[in-house]
Formats: sequence, C-alpha cells, structure tokens
Amino acid sequence: MRTTGIELNTRRRGFAEAVELVSSMRFAISLLTIVAIASVIGTVLKQAEPMPNYVNQFGPFWFEVFARLGLYNVYTSPWFLAILVTLIVSTALCVVRNAPKMVKDMRSWRENVREESLRNFHHKLEWTAPLDRAGLARQTAARLRHAGYAVKLVEKESGTLVAAKKGAGNKFGYIFAHSAIIVILLGGMLDSELPVKFQQWFLGKTPFGGSGVIAEIPAQHRLSVSNPTFRGNTLIAEGQTSNTALLPQPSGVLVQELPFSIQLKKFHIDFYSTGMPKLFASDVVVHDPETGKTFPATIKVNHPLIYKGVAVYQSSFEDGGSKLKLTGFPMAGPKAEPFEIAGTVGASTELKQGGETYSVEWSGFRPFNVENMAANQDARAVAKNTSFNEQLAATLGKASGSAAKNADNKDLKNVGPSVQYKLRDKTGQAREFLNYMQPVTLEGAQVYLAGVRSSPAENFSFLRIPADAEYSVRTWMRLRAALSDPALREEAARRYASRALAPEQRGQDGLARQLEESAARTLAIFAGAGEGRGGFVGVSQFLEKIPAAEQEKAANIFMKMLNGALWELWQAANERAGLQPVEPTEANGRYLQLATNALSDSVFYGAPVYLQLEEFEEVKASVLQLTRSPGKGIVYFGCLLLVAGVFAMFYIRERRMWVWVRDGSEGAHALMAMSTQRKTLDFEREFDDLKEKLPQRA
Repeated sequence: MRTTGIELNTRRRGFAEAVELVSSMRFAISLLTIVAIASVIGTVLKQAEPMPNYVNQFGPFWFEVFARLGLYNVYTSPWFLAILVTLIVSTALCVVRNAPKMVKDMRSWRENVREESLRNFHHKLEWTAPLDRAGLARQTAARLRHAGYAVKLVEKESGTLVAAKKGAGNKFGYIFAHSAIIVILLGGMLDSELPVKFQQWFLGKTPFGGSGVIAEIPAQHRLSVSNPTFRGNTLIAEGQTSNTALLPQPSGVLVQELPFSIQLKKFHIDFYSTGMPKLFASDVVVHDPETGKTFPATIKVNHPLIYKGVAVYQSSFEDGGSKLKLTGFPMAGPKAEPFEIAGTVGASTELKQGGETYSVEWSGFRPFNVENMAANQDARAVAKNTSFNEQLAATLGKASGSAAKNADNKDLKNVGPSVQYKLRDKTGQAREFLNYMQPVTLEGAQVYLAGVRSSPAENFSFLRIPADAEYSVRTWMRLRAALSDPALREEAARRYASRALAPEQRGQDGLARQLEESAARTLAIFAGAGEGRGGFVGVSQFLEKIPAAEQEKAANIFMKMLNGALWELWQAANERAGLQPVEPTEANGRYLQLATNALSDSVFYGAPVYLQLEEFEEVKASVLQLTRSPGKGIVYFGCLLLVAGVFAMFYIRERRMWVWVRDGSEGAHALMAMSTQRKTLDFEREFDDLKEKLPQRA
C-alpha cells in the first residue's frame, strides 16, 4: 500500500498534483494532526463563554486576535469545518483508491508464482512422498484445510500448485477504520451547529441580543420545529410551561421551537452533607399540540425523556423567581435609618439613595450554603509588638477571599440563606454583591458576611460586620453613621479628652483642648474626612508623613487614641439613639475591635447601601437541556466500524502458503513456501507445526 494519492493522466499538471495531494495518506494524517491540535485548544480554552469573560482573561488585544481566529467557538468556526470537510474528502479518496486493490488482493490466490521463486523464500521446506502428484496435492490441500486455510489447486504444465491463504480479512481493517473516520465525521457534522450556521448564512436567521418576552421575539431569531439538529436549554419555574429552547450564540441566542411543550409540576433536590447535589429531578407534564396527547414524566440525571426525536436531559437547577424582603442600611453619610426593600430574583428594583438612583438586579438566591468552617477557627492573631503595616496587612487579608477557603478541614456547616445581586448606577457601571442572611462564626466571633466583586471573573471579597448582642448589624451601622457625623466625632473627642486626663490635669484648658483636637483629628482621618481614603489605609497615609524613625511610636499612640475615641463614639451614638450606655466588658471590647476592623474594610465595599435579607419565598426552577441528534446513530455505527477495523488490523494476521507438487523419481516431490506481512513468534510456531504435519505419511 502506497502513501501517494491518485495520479491522474492529464495535461493539467496543477490539477493532477492537487488531486494527488488531497487523496494521499500523508495529507490525511496532516489534517488529523491539525484536528487534534484544534481539539486540544477547544478543550483547554473554555468554549462559548460570555465575551466579557474573555476580555478580562486575555485583555483587549489578545481577545480580538483570538476572536478573529475563532478560538472561542473552535468546533463551529469556518476553518475547523473546512478542515473536517477536506478530511472527509481526503479519507474518502484514500478508501476509493486502495479499497478495490485490497479487495482484489484478498480474493486473489497469487497463483502465478513459479517454483524458482519459492526457493527464494526464507520459510520453505521440501519433501518427497510415495504418492503420485495428484495424490500428494490432494493430501496437502486436505491438511491445510484442517489447519484453517482456504485452499485452491492450480494445475500447471510442470506440476500442481496448492495455493492457500488465511487471515486475508485483515485488509478489512484498513477499509473499516478509514470508512469509520468518514462515518463518524459525517455524523458529528450532522449533530454539530453546521445546520444552524447554514440557516444563519443562507436563510437570514440572526441571534437575538436583547431582552424581553420570548413569545415576542421576531421570526428572524427563531428556528422552526423542522430544524434537523440542535442543542439548547430551557429554564422552567415550578408551575410554568415552556415550548422553546434557547441556543446560545456569541452575540445572543436563537430561539428553537419545540414540537411539544413541557410544564414543570415539581422540582426535587437532595444534597450530600458536603452541600453537593445528590439527586435532582423534575416532575413534568408533556403536551403535544399536534395530537393533543398529554402524559406525565420524571426527568432525572442520566434518565432523559425522549419524545419525537428530542431528548430532554436534566441539566441543572436555578432560582425561579423567589420573592425577597430585605432591610437596607445606608453605608455613606451620617444617616443610619434602615428602610425596607423587596425584590424578585431575575428582576430589578429601583433604589434611591443619597440623591442618586440605582438599579438593584437580583441575580441569585440560595436557601442554604454548606461551608467549611473548621479552617476559620485558627485565627491569625496579630502580635502586640508587630508594626502597624503588618497589622494593616493582616486586617485587610482577613477581609478578602472566600467565606470558607480551606478544603483540608472537614467541619461542614450550613450557614443559611444568601442573596446575590448587582447594584448598577446611572452610568451603567455595576458591582456584584453576595450577602448572607445569618451571622457566621469566624475566629470565634459572630459576623455577617457581605461579599463584593467588580466582575464575574473575580472571587468575592468579604466584609465582616460583627453581630451585636441581638444578632443584628444595627449597632455597627449606628457606629458607622456616628463616625461619618462631624458633630458626634467632636463629642466623642471631648469625652475622650475628659476621660484620658488625670483629675489634676483636667483644669488645664490648653492641654485638654490639645488632646480633644488630636482625638477629633484621629477620628476624622479614620473616617476619611479630608484627603485620605479612611480606615487603616488613611491612617497609613497619615503616618507616612512622619519621619521613619518616629513612625512606630506614632502608630502606637495613634491606635491607642483611636480605640479610646471609638469607644466614646459608641457611647455618644447610643446616647443619641436613647439606648443604655455600653458597659466596659471584655465582650464589648472584643466587639469594638471587630467593628473597627469592619469600619476600616468598609472603605473597599464600594456600595451606598448594605442589603440584609429578612424574609424569602423560594421558587425553584429546573434547567433542562434539549437535543435533537440524528447523527448519533451514525456515530455509533462509525465507532462499531472503527472497533472492527482496529481489531482486524491488530489481531488478524494474513498468511500465504504455496506448495509446488511435481513428479519425482522416488514419488511426488513437494516444495512449500510460506509468507506473512508481520513475522511474529506465533508465525514461527505455526510454520514449525506445518513443517511437521505436511510431510507426514498417511
């Protein structure tokens, strides 16, 4: 078998060379290599992701380069489809060129061999038997048939040729394997997005990139029920019905009409102790508008519903529009009055705060969250003799990362419901937030976790708001509002100066006034009133202006004054709210420490309001994947051909044998020669066995 292609006898030399190249085995192998490389790219690089994710990952320049190369949808890109079509043509030409020759060779007995050529074989044997030529030829043929060979007797002028063959069917391995490549590629292309792309290229179908009711989407964005192949998803809330599937495209979605409608009656879900879903299933009712047929069904993972050529798989689950009631707490300015706000997952709510109008886009709700809490019991305590910069790094480090980061420990606990939303301003800029409904025990303290991130490509960073004695955030919110109030800061500074001075020093107006001004400035720096950003970052910026040799001493004095002034600020805030004074207990001291860290970290929260979930009414939704795959059976048949071809090539060995029988002086003389394509130990043993059996006397 040659690796060259079909050689045409034509004067068009360029056309002949092109045909030879395309039909050659080396060209087909090169295409297979390119397909393998492209498949690796399609596996390593996530396909069909939202375009902003690729921009965040690669940057604007490489995003554009990869987009032009079609790497975000490798398997549906024009160049990949062109390679597959060329590979099908090349492989088909290889089969057309070689299959007839192989079939002819399998059927051939190669009876034109001569006695002289048999003597040149490596595996040969001669013997003489007291039989005539015809008798020895018949005896040899019978013994070869008994050994499993197909035999043919050919009469020659100078003798009788016994031609035998075994395992000629191994050449079917080449035919089956190469035909399998063609069949699998054809079936794969039939099940690919090529039919959908064809409708976009030639029938005017375009993706829909807007929003609104599916029933109102125009016809140019819809695919008919007769679409031969598709793979899409539909999200159905409990009690709702869907008769369409959405096919994601780079610039939007295509709406696929279904030959039936699906109504979700109930969605069931069970969980492992780790929080991973153990089982989820959908109880549905299928309505066929063509026949009027209605029947119930349960769709489970790995147990799809197949009806009218469409397979419906249980893919995942989402929120179906849960009703939420929340309390909003302002996060800027001296205002501390909470307010109520309601929302529905999947919808948006207008929010007016501080003279600005925002849109709250409710993107997700989870009724419970299983987190690994054991890792958080080992707190990273800051030693008393560490520098202020080390304290700052430790404080900020505790505020960032996952709510349960360490997977080595196995203390898994349900930390309760959570709500996820985006807060979008009038310019269209948005940040995403993830807030837990209940306090979580971290490092021995009860805190509310308020997550924030700027883009979906980032992990959430969490603000830890300490829970007060009533397990709420109201005390911390009052303290935050008091820190933003210049009048309360002045009052707290006056109280601090009065408490910090000894009785004999309190009459010294200059000293008291100086200490009061220092305390007020300390609170102002921490509050971010002025040039600094506020929090420990603002404190650090202030200390950088002090000579390096005096920074550590100044930092210790500053932190001592800050802690004392914040305590008095807490007292002043409670007095204004008509509450009892705070007792100087160890628990309250611990709370103030946590509250101070949270006040510092709130500088990075970047939201005008904190929304705390109070009540919810959960509505579940099932995500179903719907596919029509007419090429699946073709691919299975191709795989069967491939297995048969590989088995034939590797496990069937072709052996050829010729025995030349002629008359001799002492009886009939026989010359046997044997050949095979691959010389193995099994072939050697078979040859030795035939050397013993063929010359035996009857």
